Amino acid sequence: MSKDDKHNGFQQNLVKRGEEASKVRKIVAIIILCFILILVIGGLSGYLYIKSALKPVDEDNTTTVEVEIPIGSSSSTIANILEENGVIKDARVFRFYTKFNNMNEFQAGNYTFNTAMTMDEIIESLQTGKIIVDPVYVITIPEGLTVDQIAEIYSEQLDFSKEEFLEVANDPEFIEDLMEKYPSLLTEDILDEDIRTPLEGYMFASTYDFYEEEPSIESIIDRMVEQTNSIFQQYEGQIAELDFSPHEAITFASLVEKETGKEEQRPQIAGVFYNRMEENIKLQTDPTVLYAKGEHQAVVTFDDLEVESPYNTYLIDGLPVGPISNFAENSLKAVVAPDDSDYLYFLHDDKGEIHFAETLEEHAENRDKYIN
Repeated sequence: MSKDDKHNGFQQNLVKRGEEASKVRKIVAIIILCFILILVIGGLSGYLYIKSALKPVDEDNTTTVEVEIPIGSSSSTIANILEENGVIKDARVFRFYTKFNNMNEFQAGNYTFNTAMTMDEIIESLQTGKIIVDPVYVITIPEGLTVDQIAEIYSEQLDFSKEEFLEVANDPEFIEDLMEKYPSLLTEDILDEDIRTPLEGYMFASTYDFYEEEPSIESIIDRMVEQTNSIFQQYEGQIAELDFSPHEAITFASLVEKETGKEEQRPQIAGVFYNRMEENIKLQTDPTVLYAKGEHQAVVTFDDLEVESPYNTYLIDGLPVGPISNFAENSLKAVVAPDDSDYLYFLHDDKGEIHFAETLEEHAENRDKYIN
């Protein structure tokens, strides 16, 4: 091969290498550009997603959402609870936002949020332990009321009639649903044909906040029964040890509730009832007579005591067939922790004080002394 040929071949190789290098540089440049575009697009998308996730779930929807934050919940747990309940859009964004802004010390409790709340409003509520959304209605159901009286209270403040409330409260299908939901509380006993109203005694006395313009009757009753169930579960073991069924315990608590409004007297009343049952003496409590008659009277007459009813404890042995009202927690507590005494009798004077006696003779003396 001549020197010219070698020179030409070398030149061609240089040109070829230059072209290859140029192609490589173009490819590298394209790859780098694509990578930059991916980063820019990814960053922009991430920014827009986070920005969106920080906004309310639905600014035009004030539907309330009740959320329970258990004691000891971490920020991650709280974030997941909020996302699961539809209060925030993304738990990861919540965790990042609170960590980046050093927001912590969230408080456990029951909260009512709505889907129009901002992230900062939600966080503020969790930090202060305050419910930001004001209730539409605040309704108080006192102790010692019947289902009929409870229906009256709700019908006066909400958009349905007393009759409509009672219709739902006595609806067999609805009651069956509640029995399935609260099986340890609502037993077959409430379906006894002699029971006047199956849910009598099971709608707990309390103050209830409602965040809807038109809460349904079903949701109201469910909430009240749920509260009774919550209280009942605290004493369920003690009740079982006493060999009482849930229905008997609730019935007993209602009698104690109706006999006195004073908390300190309730264990004493319960103790007397226990003593009478042990001695096979009828309970003879006037509130059961009034419930049997279905009337409110200031005084119970001798004729009233003869009313034929499975509720009338002047005629039947032991507890009536079912509760005669709702009850306060301390009435149920008195049932499981009564005062230990030998009293078999008691009476109320005109000042609301109760006078106890161990014998019928002492009881008669108290009657002469305190009843005009």
